[in-house]
Amino acid sequence: MATTTTVSNISIAMSRPRITSSQKLGPAIVGCRVKVGSCDKLGSVCHVASVKPFQQVSTSCASKFNKFVTKAVSESSSNKQVTGLPIDLRGKRAFIAGVADDNGYGWAIAKSLAEAGAEILALNIFESSLRRGKFDESRKLQDGSLMEITKVYPLDAVYDTPEDVPEDVKANKRYAGASNWTVQEVVESVKKDFGTIDILVHSLANGPEVSKLLSETSRKGYLAALSASSGASLSLTYIASERIIPGYGGGMSSAKAALESDTRVLAFEAGRKKKIRVNTISAEEVGNTAAFLASPLASAITGAVIYVDNGLNAMGVGVDSPIFKELDLPKEQH
Repeated sequence: MATTTTVSNISIAMSRPRITSSQKLGPAIVGCRVKVGSCDKLGSVCHVASVKPFQQVSTSCASKFNKFVTKAVSESSSNKQVTGLPIDLRGKRAFIAGVADDNGYGWAIAKSLAEAGAEILALNIFESSLRRGKFDESRKLQDGSLMEITKVYPLDAVYDTPEDVPEDVKANKRYAGASNWTVQEVVESVKKDFGTIDILVHSLANGPEVSKLLSETSRKGYLAALSASSGASLSLTYIASERIIPGYGGGMSSAKAALESDTRVLAFEAGRKKKIRVNTISAEEVGNTAAFLASPLASAITGAVIYVDNGLNAMGVGVDSPIFKELDLPKEQH
């Protein structure tokens, strides 16, 4: 799910730039199937990184089915008394790799991290809509303030370096006026602008043939899905990596399964060498889970796949199964 390499020589399939933190505390990584992780330098690919050392933490719960509320701390409410179990990310900088609009996982995660007080950097081409106020209603936090996004970076995760971009793509009007949008260039831009980050979230999911059956997917479409969707720190994967989900082909299920496998490998490698935690969230309502995994409260969680899907994984059925038509499944509000 996450790969660690140096910024100077990046190859997306095997190694992507990783954004890490220079802080002295040990880091944490998760993937979505989300990953959260933290790093020591700019140099790896899609991950959520939160810097904290491993600790032995145990919690007990008297009742499995009661609804518990974990409260986040927003910047504007920093002077208010916090009750409940606080997730405090004030002073942390989060980089969300993949926010196309206000309906996706990336937005939900960004909002939850902002609720907890983190500074938000985002990655994708949606800045004009943000400036026009299209997302103002969705930006509202619990205290009434608006989520602030410090800077938006453009990115096409298919291309590692400018040399990888074909001439016809460079001439495409989609990229008119945009610069520094390959993976390596984005990493270098963030490093230049901010030096370090504390939390890196990978919420990219893209494949040109995602609507095709896997058996009908071309090699080009399959590899494109693997390239853009299978590397990350706070990474998002889906139940399709283990179940057959209609309409989720084009190599995407393979990419997400690879993402989960990489989570376990990276948890071992990064945990042993740098005390970095790596986890994956198989997601539906992922924002609050991501905030928790990026916080010190999750300092002992690593190498885990965490399902946030109303129990669908345990039931072993697809999300479009007729069995769910009459059920009112709970939805968290972000």
